[in-house]
Amino acid sequence: MFVLTGTAQLSAETLESALSRAYGNNPTLNAQRASVRVTDENVARAKSGYRPQVNASADAGRTWTEFNTPGGGSTTRNLNPRGVGLEINQSIFNGNRTNNGVRQAESSVLGARENLNNNEQNVLFDSAEAYMNVLRDTAILDLQRNNVEVIDEQLRQTRDRFNVGEVTRTDVAQAESRLAASRSQASLAEANLRTSIAQYRQVVGVEPRQLAPGRPLDRLLPRSVNSALNVAFAEHPAIKAALHGVDVAEIQVRIEQGALAPQLGVNGNVAQRYDNQTTGDRTLSASVVAQLVVPIYDGGQAYASTRQAKETVSQRRLEADSIRDQVRAAVISSWGQLEAARAQISAAQAQVDAAETALNGVREEARVGQRTTLDVLNAQQELLNARVNLITAQRDRVVGSYLVVQSMGRLNSRALGLAVNHYSPKIHYDQVKDLWGGFTTPDGR
Repeated sequence: MFVLTGTAQLSAETLESALSRAYGNNPTLNAQRASVRVTDENVARAKSGYRPQVNASADAGRTWTEFNTPGGGSTTRNLNPRGVGLEINQSIFNGNRTNNGVRQAESSVLGARENLNNNEQNVLFDSAEAYMNVLRDTAILDLQRNNVEVIDEQLRQTRDRFNVGEVTRTDVAQAESRLAASRSQASLAEANLRTSIAQYRQVVGVEPRQLAPGRPLDRLLPRSVNSALNVAFAEHPAIKAALHGVDVAEIQVRIEQGALAPQLGVNGNVAQRYDNQTTGDRTLSASVVAQLVVPIYDGGQAYASTRQAKETVSQRRLEADSIRDQVRAAVISSWGQLEAARAQISAAQAQVDAAETALNGVREEARVGQRTTLDVLNAQQELLNARVNLITAQRDRVVGSYLVVQSMGRLNSRALGLAVNHYSPKIHYDQVKDLWGGFTTPDGR
């Protein structure tokens, strides 16, 4: 059982509730969600290539024209030409660049979602780690303060015995030295706790208050490291994001190649003119023109861009392999840390039991003069170290279980069963992917 604090009250913050707070309030996670919404708009931008472009125009002016007659005279004509027009351009075929652009934008959205999932994992793990660090450092501070009180009492008893001649001045000095050291350790433990509280506030968003004991995430752990690796290779969001990055790069090759394909479009114009030739005239004109452009040579730019895009594909594939190796190393490392923490708990508990027995024995022997004050102080220090080791191992056991689940790619709000409104990036995507216009975002901004 993992009890790194005293008796928990009914109103105590639990590890699950702390994770829920971080899920809803962490600024890093919320910024990543906003980044996904930004990426969603690339799909709407890419789909604009399917739609017509409409432009209206208007002009107005004044002209003066002077005509010289053969007899030496002249006449002047003043006009106020003006008009309005409407132009519509519709692309029919552009080498599938629009189709590929939409597919590329959709792949980018999927990759952004996986990056969001990975960021969620990191935030939840950081929150769990910060929670357990506060528990650990609180318990260690309590031990160090209690140790100061015990050694202070030991010093008082040693001085009394010195006054009656049972011990020497050396015994008193040893107790005084150990008391100063224990106070120094208590100050260090207090500083460590303040650091952990600051990190908790940064990740979770609130100050830690009456934290309940934390427990390991055993229900999500597989039976073997090989099973963990299989899950990680299939589900880890970092790997999925890297593979979507490969898709984006491959589609970019097709987009660059599309620049060499024929371009077919239709242009429509309608214009109304006034006073264009003579005062009071009105002219209405309209046209519909289909235009085919066949690229022949652009100086080699499209060819260079295509080669560049292919090299980018190779780069993205190598990056995906690297990320897969990183995930593999993380799973194996975290699994080893968890196994070590489990073993350390048993060893530390045995160490505590033995140190308690040894301390009681040394104290009894010291009362009859068979042990020195230094022997008692050393036994007390060994017991303190054993208890600190046990607390640290308990913390490592809980954090290690979360680390394994994170390395597998399963540390998310749904798997943890957090009582939160689960964020769905698909909602915003469905709201904006087919919009033809509008400046207002779906949330009203």
